[in-house]
Amino acid sequence: MSTVTAKIQVYVSSLQAKNLKATTDAYREACNWLSKHVFETKDLNQASLNKRYYADLRRLFELKSQMAQSVMKTVIARYKSAQSNGHHWSFIVFKLPEYDLVWNRDYSLTQNQFSVNTLAGRLKLNYERTAMKKYFNGTWKFGTAKLVYKYQKWFLHIPMTKEFPELNDTDVKNVVGIDLGINFLATTYDSQGKTTFYNGNVVKHKRGQFKAVRKQLQLRQTPSARKKLKQIGSRENRYVADVNHQITKALVDKYPKGTLFVLEDLTGVRSAIEKVRVKNRYVSVSWAFYQFRQCLEYKAKLNGQKVIAVDPRYTSQTCPKCGHIEKANRNKKQHLFKCKNCQYESNDDRIAAMNLHRKGIEHIGVVTTRVSLLW
Repeated sequence: MSTVTAKIQVYVSSLQAKNLKATTDAYREACNWLSKHVFETKDLNQASLNKRYYADLRRLFELKSQMAQSVMKTVIARYKSAQSNGHHWSFIVFKLPEYDLVWNRDYSLTQNQFSVNTLAGRLKLNYERTAMKKYFNGTWKFGTAKLVYKYQKWFLHIPMTKEFPELNDTDVKNVVGIDLGINFLATTYDSQGKTTFYNGNVVKHKRGQFKAVRKQLQLRQTPSARKKLKQIGSRENRYVADVNHQITKALVDKYPKGTLFVLEDLTGVRSAIEKVRVKNRYVSVSWAFYQFRQCLEYKAKLNGQKVIAVDPRYTSQTCPKCGHIEKANRNKKQHLFKCKNCQYESNDDRIAAMNLHRKGIEHIGVVTTRVSLLW
């Protein structure tokens, strides 16, 4: 089972926007009201909360029956999510206008129209349909959506699920090692011996601009500067996400079905072992590598491909030709790898991608010689 969340813009008139705003504000206020009671009682049982607070939710916030039930589910889910993530028990505040919608109860979606239940009745709205056409072929199941208000616009976030066959190791026809970095956001080495570099210079320059603006705003320490800081942060997050989506889409489109993508498992590695100067830390270790992996995983699954993450140790220090491992093999400043044993020389990111490709070959159990992995 694979889940994709579509984020589509909803087009509304001024009157419709007023209706949606009133509904989402009431829903948020109800969530915060119920959150206080849940925090104090630690009661996360829907039946118990329904017995205690259902009537009050209807009366105080003028919610319809279905909305009151959704409020309870939303608050319970948020507290349970915090618990599963290892957070201490603390009061959860709902800040943004939002509204959780159950499919075929609170909302419906056709190829031409979005219908949603509000405090003032049912609204039928237009939405951005271009990217949604492929999900109406009868094979996708629509889940509980979320209506949100951000950037002075209305958006609908819809999770959609579909059964996809898992790619078995025995069916892998192509292996691609992918090294992630800063100078090259991604460097790939595939089973045809081809290396591709995805340059990160433009991204480094763009993020440098974000950093400079952020530093200036932090020095001001005014309410307007703090507001602008939040806007800059959101803008940068969107930029990073867009770059990750572009590169991962290019990768899955470039390679055929049956491709195995091999990444380094970077979970906790950078914070644990990498020594980076404070002034360089923002550029060096703050790129959303895990987000890149998530983007690639779900795109690959939709395309009959697969992603694995392997132990990252020595991927940039191991010679892919003779297998010699030595820290001195790699010159980080010059981005150069030169084996102290056999003198094999290449770009250090390419070496890492080649070694990840080899680990992918080993993962699927293909018997091959080290030399055959080079060309």
